[in-house]
Amino acid sequence: MKAVIMAGGKGTRISSIANDIPKPMILINGMPVLEHEIYNLKNYGITDIIITISHLGHIIMDYFGDGSKISPVTKKSFGVQIEYFYEKEPLGNAGALFQMKDKLTEDFILLNGDIIFDIDFHRFINFHKKNKALATLFTHPNNHPYDSALIISDEKSIIKKWIFKEDKKPEFYKNRVNAGLHILSPDILNIDIHNSKIDLDRQILKPLSQTGRIFVYDSPEYVKDMGTPERYYLVEDDLQKGIIEQKNLRNQQKAIFLDRDGTINKYVGFVKKSDEFELIPGVAKTIKKFNELGYLVIVITNQPVIARGESSYNELISIHNKMETILGESGAYLDAIYYCPHHPDKGYKGEVSELKVECECRKPKPGMILKASKDFNIDLSQSFMIGDSEVDILAGKNAGCNTILVSSKYQNLGEDYYISSLDEAVSIIIDNKGEKL
Repeated sequence: MKAVIMAGGKGTRISSIANDIPKPMILINGMPVLEHEIYNLKNYGITDIIITISHLGHIIMDYFGDGSKISPVTKKSFGVQIEYFYEKEPLGNAGALFQMKDKLTEDFILLNGDIIFDIDFHRFINFHKKNKALATLFTHPNNHPYDSALIISDEKSIIKKWIFKEDKKPEFYKNRVNAGLHILSPDILNIDIHNSKIDLDRQILKPLSQTGRIFVYDSPEYVKDMGTPERYYLVEDDLQKGIIEQKNLRNQQKAIFLDRDGTINKYVGFVKKSDEFELIPGVAKTIKKFNELGYLVIVITNQPVIARGESSYNELISIHNKMETILGESGAYLDAIYYCPHHPDKGYKGEVSELKVECECRKPKPGMILKASKDFNIDLSQSFMIGDSEVDILAGKNAGCNTILVSSKYQNLGEDYYISSLDEAVSIIIDNKGEKL
């Protein structure tokens, strides 16, 4: 599969780091961002690359040549084949694709030249092919969704809506943003567009979403832009700590599984609508710390209110959107939410009969944790289940996790650790580093 890297940006927001080279050539731990990108592509056999250039593009061409040159950093050949497309005038983030579509005759990868990533492209490509997608966008949660473009998709991962940066955001929203990585079919280049400056999302992908063939590939893997000095230093720190490579799903992940009611939000009985949801003070700060430690943070929650007919799926989504919005405002995020809508006992007014069943996902059974483990290649022996009840502790133990009970009043429920507030879990996790206790 061919890759197209858009490397023509001027990088005005990060000019204090370097203003005399193209943004993709800014060094991260001594290596240009663009070189980091090329090596990740190469690791998955993606060696046929086109780089679009404009501002100071000769610096990129001199450094990489046709891809056979020797890297000044590694002292080895880049080991790829590189062509260049020079934008004499700005063409938007898709205009160049139309001008070189004779070279793009099969599905291809499109990515921004100013992002640091380490992802399993095999998974990404397989997802795209399985869905026979016209386009697949890599999406993920981030720590600043309030100033990011959001992508809204349905339960089948089909894109339904874009909320662009300049758009007014809804009161509550799911924290999923476009990471700047795409897989595109050449069929999208058959659209008749008369202007040369073309916006990929607004003029191509958003209109095509009506076909039901524009998908999101949602992944917790590491993809971050370094477009501002603050983000640049954070990315550099993550690279030095090994977090970027570790987050690749080819590697086993560590996770912190969190119960919801009584652990993340104040317990007021079963929450049936979003205005009943109230975050426990300090929880957002703690979850942000979990994020920074490199753990996946995954909510595991029983929601029998669905089976009882006391709340709807749409209301549950609204509750979870409120949770993600509030966390995002504090720079924290969740990598996934798993919920069990079932309830075995019958006799509730308005109950949903098909959900009144014995299932494998309702805690204390470990079904939701095992599903997450399969989805994200999680090493459960290196992971923690944290909750405020016996079913949480049992679910964690049944799955093979370390367990932490969080409660204002001590109870001996067989947990590995007891804490009175969630923030106390941070030191336990750091001290034990997820090793089986």
